[in-house]
Amino acid sequence: MTLLIILRLDVEQALSTSKQKHSGAMVSKLLRFIEREISGLHEAAYLLGSFAILSQLLGFLRDRLLASEFGAGEILDVYYASFRVPDLIFIWSSSMVSLSVLIPFLSKKREEGKEVARHFLDSVFSAFFFFLIAIGALAFLFAPQLTSVFFPGFSAEMLTATVPMMRVLLLQPIFLGISNLFASVTQLERRFFVYAISPILYNLGIVIGVLFFYPVMGLSGLAWGVVLGAMLHLGIQIPVILRTGLLPRLRFSFDGAIIKEVLFVSLPRTLALSLQNISVLLLTSLGSLLGVGSIAIFNLSWNLQSVPLSIVGASYSLAAFPTLASLWNKGERKTFIATLSTAMRHIVFWSSPALVLFVVLRAQIVRTVLGSGAFDWGDTRLTAAALALFAVSVVAQSMTLLFTRGYYAAGKTRTPLLIACGGTLVTVICAFLFSKLFAEVPTLRYFIELLLRVSDLRGTEMLVLPLAYSIGSVASAGIFWVLYARHFEKFDLAVSRTLWQSFAGSIFMGFIAYGLLGVFDGVFNLHTTLGIFLQGLFAGLGGMLAGAFVLYLLGNTEITEIWKTVHHKIWKAKFIGPDPTETTF
Repeated sequence: MTLLIILRLDVEQALSTSKQKHSGAMVSKLLRFIEREISGLHEAAYLLGSFAILSQLLGFLRDRLLASEFGAGEILDVYYASFRVPDLIFIWSSSMVSLSVLIPFLSKKREEGKEVARHFLDSVFSAFFFFLIAIGALAFLFAPQLTSVFFPGFSAEMLTATVPMMRVLLLQPIFLGISNLFASVTQLERRFFVYAISPILYNLGIVIGVLFFYPVMGLSGLAWGVVLGAMLHLGIQIPVILRTGLLPRLRFSFDGAIIKEVLFVSLPRTLALSLQNISVLLLTSLGSLLGVGSIAIFNLSWNLQSVPLSIVGASYSLAAFPTLASLWNKGERKTFIATLSTAMRHIVFWSSPALVLFVVLRAQIVRTVLGSGAFDWGDTRLTAAALALFAVSVVAQSMTLLFTRGYYAAGKTRTPLLIACGGTLVTVICAFLFSKLFAEVPTLRYFIELLLRVSDLRGTEMLVLPLAYSIGSVASAGIFWVLYARHFEKFDLAVSRTLWQSFAGSIFMGFIAYGLLGVFDGVFNLHTTLGIFLQGLFAGLGGMLAGAFVLYLLGNTEITEIWKTVHHKIWKAKFIGPDPTETTF
């Protein structure tokens, strides 16, 4: 009997040990998968784009929960207004230690030795952390004054509600800022999985805040959900940083020469990004004067138009940047230009159809994502109209992201700053000019309302906000295109060919999708979210097939490249360093 007990215990212990080893092996395999090094341009871009889709799906859930619960009213106006100062602080501080600034430095320092790179990171991290704490403390103290200045159209109750939310959200730039610094290391090591997962976790935190924190804590629970998302965004980076041996250490004394060198390079970029954020802040301030719900609709439509920008423009520009920086440092100018041209072709190829589909299917998109609960049909139509105006500049915004990173990779930070100044100036002038014309010239107002089919709605004054932003974005992209030819060289014929082919295919796709909307009008029950979704889905799929057929007839080369990339199985990509074959596309 004793022997049987001993044997049983031995078997249970063996099974337990086996389970632990199996579990440990699975964890190790998962970590290796997450930390896989991927540096092929298309592989990395598609990987980032795929995870961006997952992040946007969570973003859709986040916005749907907010819209359903509160509608386009005072609470959402307060919620989105509370972000403006923390976001501005994040831009001011984090742009100094952003990927575009630190990756070229780290690339050089790492070639000099690991300890040199560690010393550099320690100094930058310490100075950055103390700066964040100081500026956050000042914003916390003066939150009431800042709120009154930036949102003059808010009532006393709305101002009172904005202050505590803003103070909680001041924790966000601290966590996101540090995560942004850590991302420089993960990007340099080409650990794109980690960088791609971070936004998903960020949105997950916000969703948790809406579902669980808000019912218990009220409005402040929404802010704490954002902070939780920022903490998760940071937390996923730490294991990879530890494995690289480059986890920054907080020091009360740091190398002033290093900080001065980084600031010298980052200051133009900081000013450029600050100007862009300031333009959004001014648009939000103007929105507070245009009636209740204007800020909410502006932000909800902004979030929707950011989907193709995140999936296409941001993915390609992020994937290309480490390679571009490395090529420029090595003096390989022709390969640098070829890589930038390849990224530009694919950005135009993907974002042009997105522009057309967002304009044609705007009502279906908004109703599917946001249309429930307190978000009524009037809110849907106004948000759809704002989305259409935003979508006009989707291609321009994506191109601007790539142009900017190309200039930063080459160490040319002055040009993006000057263009940002011009774009911000155009945006702000247009916003105030159009708001005045909207009030004083009924013909112009009626034309825009009729064009977007919102002439019977109230609150259409807010449409000047996305209109002004799109005009500024298109102007910036146009200036970039002209100056790029002067500072580097003109794009080859392949880029121009892709531009016109994509334009032709997208226009044809839009006509087919619009016609199919009418065809499916009587097929699905448009009084339900599912019916509206299916109508938009099948109309969009039909349009995309028609557009792809046109591109095939035109001999489009991007379709072939996409097939090669997908066939290569991006999840098994094992590229080390820049792949020279990609410059031949």
